Amino acid sequence: TTRNIVRLHSWSGIPREVRPITWRLLSGYLPANKERRELVLKRKREEYFRFIEQYYHSRTDEHYKDTYRQIHIDIPRTNPLIPLFQQPAVQEIFERILFIWAIRHPASGYVQGINDLVTPFFVVFLSEFVTEDMENFDVAALPLETQRNIEADSFWCMSKLLDGIQDNYTFAQPGIQNKVKALEELVSRIDEDIHNHFKRYEVEYLQFAFRWMNNLLMRELPLRCTIRLWDTYQAEAEGFSRFHLYVCAAFLIKWRKEILSMVDFQGLLMLLQNLPTIHWGNEEVGLLLAEAYRLKYMFADAPSHYKR
Repeated sequence: TTRNIVRLHSWSGIPREVRPITWRLLSGYLPANKERRELVLKRKREEYFRFIEQYYHSRTDEHYKDTYRQIHIDIPRTNPLIPLFQQPAVQEIFERILFIWAIRHPASGYVQGINDLVTPFFVVFLSEFVTEDMENFDVAALPLETQRNIEADSFWCMSKLLDGIQDNYTFAQPGIQNKVKALEELVSRIDEDIHNHFKRYEVEYLQFAFRWMNNLLMRELPLRCTIRLWDTYQAEAEGFSRFHLYVCAAFLIKWRKEILSMVDFQGLLMLLQNLPTIHWGNEEVGLLLAEAYRLKYMFADAPSHYKR
């Protein structure tokens, strides 16, 4: 099928100019059937703005005002170093997207961390209209219609992503607790030295990996790297849940030398919470994904003799 062919080609990274349409296809937002695309987009964008008309005024109601307050506090903290995200027009877009998502998903509601997940979609859909210096681009200068389309598409694609990892954000975040446990179990099998080193200095996986699961490594990597990572996540079955686990394991082992050279709790935690990826680009992400794929093959899809 069209979607499978697109998946195959997307795994190793999508060229910038076709990324917006490819992401819409991969997330299942856009139908594979070309004839239906225009119609579906029009319908879904209208549906989103109907939600806004229906619900957005209720953000000040007693029942929702805490949710709205939390969103309002979190949004300026989303990518604080990129001017694009400090613009009032952009912050309002994010507030609407997150508020509508929260009230349509009462089982989880809004949880800190979800705010980060809008960003890659927003940037990719904006990239259709802006070619250079996106980080400083004035979104309010775009036609209103274009702004609205970017907003609606970001909402729907983020919703599709969250459908697959909903238990990460329900009460007590059981999905994340389980994934951190799974990471610990995996690392103990892949690299006993790191695992024992953590034990020895009483570092708990939750202390650093909670954020890796909650924010899908977005806080650990530059935004351009997250976008490249998501090309693969959307192409891989259960990319944001199961495959992400192997990426986290590969990411941890990447810093093996640095980790093993730290011989106190404080130093280890400081390192793990500030890993030096600021200069990372496509090449580093490509290597990380290849290693994650290898680990997944060995430990998940594995011939049983690999599993001890």
